[in-house]
Parts: sequence; C-alpha cells; structure tokens
Amino acid sequence: MSQSLMILVAGPYRSGTGDNPAKLAANVAAMESVAWALYQQGLMPVLGEWLALPMLRLAGSHGPGDVLWDAHFHPHAERLLAHCDGVLRIGGPSRGADRMVAVAQQLGKPVFQTLEAVPAAGGYIQDAVEPL
Repeated sequence: MSQSLMILVAGPYRSGTGDNPAKLAANVAAMESVAWALYQQGLMPVLGEWLALPMLRLAGSHGPGDVLWDAHFHPHAERLLAHCDGVLRIGGPSRGADRMVAVAQQLGKPVFQTLEAVPAAGGYIQDAVEPL
C-alpha cells in the first residue's frame, strides 16, 4: 500500500458568518464534504478546525474572537500544515484560508484549487464505503 497524501482542506470558517454558530458549522460541513471526497480517493484529508477547535476549548477559549482564539487558531493550523503534503483551497473569500495557501507556498507545498486537481492515491477510489 502506498502512503496516502495528507491534504489540508482550507476554506472559509468565520468569513461572512458574524460568528453565528450555525453558520460556522455550515462552513465546517462544506469543508468536510470535500474531505470525504478526498478520503474516498485514498487520501488523508484534514481540517485545521478539527484539531484547533478542541485545543482552544482545552485552553479556555470561549470562541472566535477571544484572546486565546485569536492568538492560537491560525498558528495551530500552520503547525498542522507543516505535516501536510498539500492544500486544497475551496470556497469563497477567507483571510484564514488564504493564509494557509500562503504558508503552504512558503513551505514549497502544492496548492490545489479544485478537487479534481488533487492526485488520487494510486488512482484508488473506494466506491464501496458509505458515509457514516
């Protein structure tokens, strides 16, 4: 089995939400739908939100915009990005997603603008797996 690429899915999280929890969740869900498509191609998708948000809660953050969140949300995702093989940029305007693209470029990692541009792991697509 070949090692699958770990791809960071970067898209809007706070942009246009006014920090409304339902809108934040919808943005995460949009990124997760793309993550699922990457996973079915044999890749290892990851969202910065999956790792940063629980860590911020543990640190005592109360949510977007507080001092802890502002100090650690994007740096946490950047640390994760150092372990990724590339970035898939999705969605509309987002300073945070654009920041992940810039960091990926600085690290010499590929940035993909469409799902179709991401190379599948050996062409493997797992059609038999259904979402939970």
